[in-house]
Amino acid sequence: MPLTLITWNTQWCRGVDGRVDPVRIARHALSMADFDVLCLQEIAVNFGGLAGSAGEDQMALLAAALPDHRALYGIATDQDDGRGGRRHFGNAIFTRLPVHQVYRHLLPWPADPAVPSMQRLALEAVIEAPSGPVRILTTHLEYYSVRQRAAQVEALRTLHAEACGHALAPRVAGSPDEPFASTPRPPSAVICGDFNFVPEDPLRARMQAPLDSGMPRWIDAWPLANGGAPHPPTVGVHDGHLPLGTWDYAFVTEDLAPGVRRVAVDALTTASDHQPLLLVLD
Repeated sequence: MPLTLITWNTQWCRGVDGRVDPVRIARHALSMADFDVLCLQEIAVNFGGLAGSAGEDQMALLAAALPDHRALYGIATDQDDGRGGRRHFGNAIFTRLPVHQVYRHLLPWPADPAVPSMQRLALEAVIEAPSGPVRILTTHLEYYSVRQRAAQVEALRTLHAEACGHALAPRVAGSPDEPFASTPRPPSAVICGDFNFVPEDPLRARMQAPLDSGMPRWIDAWPLANGGAPHPPTVGVHDGHLPLGTWDYAFVTEDLAPGVRRVAVDALTTASDHQPLLLVLD
């Protein structure tokens, strides 16, 4: 059985028509594929200041629209709303597969006062795929600051090396019902999301650079399935406020690379200012 994954920057579920509609996002993803994993970026809760939003709980609305999938939220921004509540903004994973463990990694945010920026995060879930445990990570790197984006790429590489290190040298484990319990966290992984770099950017090459011996490096899944065909644009397709380009990717570890069967971008939907990307992996 293949593993089917969709990744999509939803622009807080705001379509090109200006309407914020989390249910539309869920329904369109379901129309694309019978997915096992849905990775979403820019999911907001109680952020009424975002264009088109009424401050709706987007996680709750998405979860209700995807009742067969477990909802996991990674909060990058957690603010006081001034009324005794909290405002949240981050990434989400919805999966119908068993989840062994979830990690929420805040990414580096070095000062860069010349540009706007926000805290970024990588949400990681260790799922039980048909072929065994796989780590699924979804992230959204900084848009405005090259310095911050570069630091975040290095952090993702470090996080991957750390996970591989634990797999290569398992720790002493506690009993199954305590925090010291050992749960699967294999080297095999998929990382996807909005990386805010184009294919020719050195940061894409850096994402794929070799790691220490025995640690599988990341490989961009698009050319594995599509050969020398250029990456299709994932932004600026229907909304001119962003330049036409490719910012959204799925990277797989090199041990999973032979199993990549399909990578495709849905160029037609206008439910966000980004286009969703589909990955099918044996």
